[in-house]
Parts: sequence; C-alpha cells; structure tokens
Amino acid sequence: MDPDFDDTVTAPRRPMVAPILPADGDLDDTVVPGREPAQLIEQADTAPIPVQEEQARPFFRYRIGRTVVWLDAVSYVGRRPSSPRIVHGQMPRLVRVPSPGHEVSSTHVELRQLGSSVVITDMRSTNGSTVFPPGVAPHKLRQGESVVVTPGTLVDIGDGNVIEILPLQLRAPGEPPAHIQEGSS
Repeated sequence: MDPDFDDTVTAPRRPMVAPILPADGDLDDTVVPGREPAQLIEQADTAPIPVQEEQARPFFRYRIGRTVVWLDAVSYVGRRPSSPRIVHGQMPRLVRVPSPGHEVSSTHVELRQLGSSVVITDMRSTNGSTVFPPGVAPHKLRQGESVVVTPGTLVDIGDGNVIEILPLQLRAPGEPPAHIQEGSS
C-alpha cells in the first residue's frame, strides 16, 4: 500500500503579536507573577520561615540529621540543591546537607507527597541512594528511579546523610516548614 503524500495540508499563519514589555524596560530577570522564590533550608542552620495557610492539614515530614522538614511542598535534597527550570504549582523547598566527601550530588533526591503517599526519586545522582523500608530488604535506586515509601523508611544518600520518613501529622497554620529537633543527634 502506497502512502499518499500528495495531500499536504498547511495551517493558516497566525497574526504577529507584539510582546508586552515592562514599563521600566528591565528584562534581566524572568518573573512569574504569584510565585515566591524557592526556600533554601540548610541542615542544622534552619531559621523559621513564616508560612501562610488557612487551616491545619495533614502532611508527611522527614528528618535528616536534626532537621525535620514538612512535605507540604516538593523537597530537593543535596549538597547544593536547585529547583527545576520549569516549576508547576508551589515553589519547591531546597534542603542542603553537608557532604565533605562529595558523595552527595548537588541535587541528589526529590521527596514529594502525593495524596497519602510519599514518593522519593533519585535525581540521577552519581553515587545513588539506598532505600531501607521497614521490615523489607534494602533497595538501591537506579538513576532517575522513583519509589513509594512508607513512614519509618530510611534513605541513605551518602556521607552519613540518612533521610527518615515520618508519619502524617496535622500542620498548624503559621508553623515553619522546617525546624531543628532538640535532643537528637
């Protein structure tokens, strides 16, 4: 059967539209209206950041070292984490961890709450991530692999940095996105 290449259809041209430029002519930065910049949280050096919410909602949390972080936003954990170039929805939370041996990649893992689940994704890290679910054999994540984890799961990302998934808990309005837990090592 011969394909019929004689019936080419072209779409009509769209009219040219002039770009809308800012009044002051400043074109140096890309600005997305209604978006706050990503929050950078450094382990053990966390300052409370006020969060505006209307009512208490349940979220998972995770602990890395002495720092406990809410999963009310996507979190990127790494040596020098950065957010993706294109962000849909709320800006992500960036959590910096120490890595004197450079075992932790710049942006090593992503943690995200999807409904009543937590999904952890290896962000194509160089040295990988090992997931230790409670009562199950450990699993080494391949580069780019995602896995659903439960509370109590430990994730070793290297250089002594272990992420512990904590259970769902109501987050009160105005509670900071991260805090240093006293009495923990």
